[in-house]
Amino acid sequence: MKVTKESIIGDVLDYNAGTAKFFFEIGMHCLGCPASRGESIADACAVHGTDADELIRKLNEFLSAQ
Repeated sequence: MKVTKESIIGDVLDYNAGTAKFFFEIGMHCLGCPASRGESIADACAVHGTDADELIRKLNEFLSAQ
């Protein structure tokens, strides 16, 4: 899986639950909420005041190492 700004958080979590730690790092502790699972990474980063490109880089590095 290649994560992009348009990737839906729920899809990323379903693909590999280990990615949750990266969302927790940006303060996104509501991963069980249906609304957050349906958000794009870009939308979630905007709400949490975080750099989407940095999160995507971390997620893709983690997934490529699996």
